[in-house]
Amino acid sequence: MPLKRASRRKESTGGESRVRPFWSGTLTFGLVSVPVNLFPANQASRAPLRMLGPDGEPLARKYYSEKTERDLDADEMVRGYEVDKGKYVVVTDEELERLAPEKSRDINLTRFVKEESIPPLYFERGYFLTPAANSEKAYKLLVEAMEKTGQAGMATFVMRGKEYLVAIFADNGILRAETMRFPDEIRSPAEVGLPKKKKVPTATVRKFETLIGRKSKASFSPTKLEDEQTERLLKLVKKKQTKPSNVVRVEREDRDEGNVIDLVQILKKSLSGKRNDGYRAVAGRRSAR
Repeated sequence: MPLKRASRRKESTGGESRVRPFWSGTLTFGLVSVPVNLFPANQASRAPLRMLGPDGEPLARKYYSEKTERDLDADEMVRGYEVDKGKYVVVTDEELERLAPEKSRDINLTRFVKEESIPPLYFERGYFLTPAANSEKAYKLLVEAMEKTGQAGMATFVMRGKEYLVAIFADNGILRAETMRFPDEIRSPAEVGLPKKKKVPTATVRKFETLIGRKSKASFSPTKLEDEQTERLLKLVKKKQTKPSNVVRVEREDRDEGNVIDLVQILKKSLSGKRNDGYRAVAGRRSAR
């Protein structure tokens, strides 16, 4: 049996994935309100490697003080903003709580822009939005209108105590959200030292156009993309696992990892008007920037 990539996907009884949305709220603009559920559009599928101790036990990372040469507990640490080299302003948890955005369950689309006008460089993480609370009709109308006009909605929303800039797109009958980086998080070409533009001979340009044309395809095909490095790693693991000395076993408590989202199934259920209450999953925490 071929070795498969490690996956968080877990089949549930009856062939259904019982999951919980990563975020739930309302998509609004003007007098229109569309209740939606938000699910991550990506999942970790690369072969994961875990750091192990001398007896094969999984290791955990801890904060270490270079001054005292010891590990620190959570109650011994504070946050600081570096204002100068080696000079920090301490910010307390209470102060951060007071600065936190007002809790809201709305994605208020304040304006619409042409999809192609948003540089992909600004995109950070993708999500799917599914209709909720009997909003299938309004959801479909919004999707159809956005697809016909080629417009993307812009908004800010609060998720897990943090405010995000987000762009909403309509693709193939569903809504997709992309959290975005703010302008001060984007480097300019000048900052990375790119050379100034020079005039290139026309003959050279035509040569490159011919080379590109030979390898051009009509459309993008994800199935043609292969993760060769991961495949090589999986083959190595398969080969080594046949030798007992290469395998370590550590007893540990069983954990309910939850069920991973089957997005296609959820979208079909939502758009057909069928709801599956009681979704359960362990959602990954978004690391703070």
